[in-house]
Amino acid sequence: MQDSLLLKADELERRSIFLGGPRKRFIAAGRCQLEILLAHGLTPDDFVLDVGCGALRGGWWVINFLRPGRYFGIEPNRTMLDAGKEVMLGEELLAEKKPNFSNNDNFDFSVFGQKFDFVIGRSIWTHASKSQIQDMLQSFKQCSNTSGCFLTSILEPRLPIIPEYKGSGWIGRSHKSDVAGIAHYRFRTLRKFAQMAGLNAERLGIVEGQRWIKITHGP
Repeated sequence: MQDSLLLKADELERRSIFLGGPRKRFIAAGRCQLEILLAHGLTPDDFVLDVGCGALRGGWWVINFLRPGRYFGIEPNRTMLDAGKEVMLGEELLAEKKPNFSNNDNFDFSVFGQKFDFVIGRSIWTHASKSQIQDMLQSFKQCSNTSGCFLTSILEPRLPIIPEYKGSGWIGRSHKSDVAGIAHYRFRTLRKFAQMAGLNAERLGIVEGQRWIKITHGP
């Protein structure tokens, strides 16, 4: 399986598709998304939304675990997502697992008309502005079951050398830009945003170089 996945990564790179990180971490970074979901209670029957699913480095693992029709992915970069569907999944797995996708770029989780048990966003808040994070929190609150959780990763600032990101828009590679960039946030800032939305935030451990946060519905 490992050799097969690396061949898929090589094919994506041949097509000039961004892998989401170094090739040597392609398998580990993808697998960690399934592992953290499992650690928080994922079952094959759950409905999962993968925000910023990219070329399906992590989606491949989650799609294979879930029952058909349970995986949903948002990725504004059509070229990246189309390549991922073709290379990572292929016609057979697409037909078997019936994943659902959207290219909307405004973090609207409601486009699927589905209540989710889990929302996952690896390395999305490491590029999003504060207003975009607040939009995602509101969307999660409206589009998830009351027992659902939002697992997302961040990079914390090292003040005063690396401050919190204060920009008003997305920073880094996207469907509109090839320029790299990173957003850093303190957990207390994000916890405040969660509380403002009537949600709870829990600081988790570091996995594959990023701090994970668990967002759940308030009491």
